[in-house]
Amino acid sequence: MPRLAIAFFCSGFAALLCQIVWQRMLGIFAGSDTISAALVVGAFLAGLGFGSILGAKLADRLSPFHALLGFAAAEAGVAVFALVSKLFLYDFLATDLAGIVDSPVAIFALCFAGLVLPTTLMGASLPLLARAVAENLETVAERIGSLYGLNTLGAGLGALLGGWLLVGHLGFVGALALAAGLDVLAALLALTLLPGLSRRPPPPPARQATAQAEPFGSLRLWCLLVFLSGYIIVAMEIVWVRLMGQIGQYHAYLFPTVLGVFLLADGAGIAVASRMVRRMRDPRPAFFLTQAGGFVLGAALILLLVWALPHWPINQFVSADVLRLRDGGLVATVLLTLAVVGPPSFLIGMTFPFVQRAVQQDLASVGARVGWVQLFNILGNAAGSILTGLVTFHLIGTAGTLRLLAALSLLLMLGWLWKAGRGRRPEIALAAACALALVALPGNAALWSRLHAEKPGQLVAWSEDRSGIAFFRDDNQPGAGPHGPFFIQGFSQGRIPFLPIHQFLGAVGPLLHPDPKRVLCIGIGSGGTPWAAGVSPATQSVRAIELVGPVLTAHAQIAARYPGSPIAEMVANPRWALEYGDGRRALARGEELYDVIQADAILPEGSHSGLLYSAEFLQQVRARLAPGGIYVQWGPSRRVVATFAAVFPHSLLLMPGSVLIGSDSPIPYDPARLAQAFAQPAVAAHLARGNRDFADYAALFAQPALAWAPGSARPEALLTDVFPRDEFYLNNGVRHTQALRQPEDLLEQ
Repeated sequence: MPRLAIAFFCSGFAALLCQIVWQRMLGIFAGSDTISAALVVGAFLAGLGFGSILGAKLADRLSPFHALLGFAAAEAGVAVFALVSKLFLYDFLATDLAGIVDSPVAIFALCFAGLVLPTTLMGASLPLLARAVAENLETVAERIGSLYGLNTLGAGLGALLGGWLLVGHLGFVGALALAAGLDVLAALLALTLLPGLSRRPPPPPARQATAQAEPFGSLRLWCLLVFLSGYIIVAMEIVWVRLMGQIGQYHAYLFPTVLGVFLLADGAGIAVASRMVRRMRDPRPAFFLTQAGGFVLGAALILLLVWALPHWPINQFVSADVLRLRDGGLVATVLLTLAVVGPPSFLIGMTFPFVQRAVQQDLASVGARVGWVQLFNILGNAAGSILTGLVTFHLIGTAGTLRLLAALSLLLMLGWLWKAGRGRRPEIALAAACALALVALPGNAALWSRLHAEKPGQLVAWSEDRSGIAFFRDDNQPGAGPHGPFFIQGFSQGRIPFLPIHQFLGAVGPLLHPDPKRVLCIGIGSGGTPWAAGVSPATQSVRAIELVGPVLTAHAQIAARYPGSPIAEMVANPRWALEYGDGRRALARGEELYDVIQADAILPEGSHSGLLYSAEFLQQVRARLAPGGIYVQWGPSRRVVATFAAVFPHSLLLMPGSVLIGSDSPIPYDPARLAQAFAQPAVAAHLARGNRDFADYAALFAQPALAWAPGSARPEALLTDVFPRDEFYLNNGVRHTQALRQPEDLLEQ
């Protein structure tokens, strides 16, 4: 058992490390929107489910010797795939098929094809290992629970250490190599135990009456129960990601933190309950108490968190109006995640050994029962992930999703109370608590207003769907039009009136280009960049693509409230086409060429921002520029600037605004002429509609520009799809561009 425990721990650690990387690689192919993410998760879980079926069918036909040999072979197979997975998942799918495959069915099929082999082997490993350790009915549930608990603890550490340390230091390929090494270690540890195992085939299944063979309910009933349990816990996990993402501001470390805390607490619950099951006469009450208790505790902690956010001391660190990516804000987010996610995950984790105690009644069918229970738990996980991410968030929002989970938990408790009869006071109390959660949980409007620090009397414009949350908090200044911060996924990078840097990013390209007929904006945000992109009368169309759909809904609400505002004009004027979608996929999919392409400013530390700063993305942009076309983006870090200069033959960095301009042709940059262009009455009037309090756009390029021409010494492209260093900013310190004075400064990177 000690060696098997270490082996299964390493297996869990490696599996989560692989999952983190594979999801990022497939996200490049499938897209960064929520629908594509759900397709990738669905493909991953489908493979695990297929492996569970295979393990269930195969395990009980094998001797302990051959079952453990099968486990070792499965781990070795996962290791091989981890080493070669980049060739298929990234080089073929994300690169060669970019823009070719667009159908969700085809995307799912290709993701499944890319993951089916390793995930099948992962899914089959637990039934095989269960067959190998099953010696008598007294200890089988405890052993299976202990091993699965250690596997889950390993997975939790894999998520935390992988997300916080390993991926940021090693990159995606290096992290996969480490995962492969851990899988090989697990296989070798298992092989060392083979000489002591029996090669005798298992006895045939006992022929007993059903009531005697299954005193705690049929296997089918428990499969239904673990399906519902799996649905609830994964749906809760997705709710936690959304809530903590808003509170902590989405970054590369947030999802691994929520997932790691969830898995570590879940594994600890499994480990504790595994020591309890041998003494249990009837595991059913424990299952229902921990299942419903986990949800009730989770709902209560969410209510407490929402109430506490505006109050001291929490508001000093995670206020909606402060940056929370570092220092006290980051520490507070991690501590809040531990407090909100950990306790309910621990309780629900305890259900796994209780289920094993209920279903394991025959040594001859141990592997099959583990496999079938695992399959239905995975199916519940998949349903919880896909239905929550794609359906319930979209139709009833986060608060409605919590109420739905309260209703499901209440139904589970009522079903048990109906079966168990009277005298179940703890169960009655938990059923009442689930019913109370249905009415006590706040609605969506109240939830997001509190998280975005809305004050009494303020007007707001907000929306939520499966792609995220947008929230505009209007200060209601009389006669001033819309005025306040614009939040997207917890960030308040944009404001109305528009920030000068956003308007400069939008205007500088059309003012430099001699004939900017067609302009493409990657990102809409608060609206400043696409609004300023229409500054030139020569521009016939401004196409702007936004990844978070509620941004467009919030803009429509602002336009209805302020019909004379720039946002109202963009919504109503056919010259602007504002659309929801993935900008990177749009570049890969279409064929239209643009005179100017520009990206709205996003922090390089934001989650998935690396997809818009990588060398591969910049190559996509180059391919969609018309002859003489130019690309404009913010250059917040030295790595961003170095990667940009490495890709575009002609590159400029305008200082002190840190704005990058790139082209395949010489860029017609004359600072005096550009300053005159910004000073033209029509240009100044257009930008003043976006922000009447700022007019000195020439100050944003007053310093000498840094320039790279085809013959210049080139820096190395430091940001790539498979190693977005700035996104993992705690591992790779982000150096900003303000101190750059010469192009050669980047050669020192």
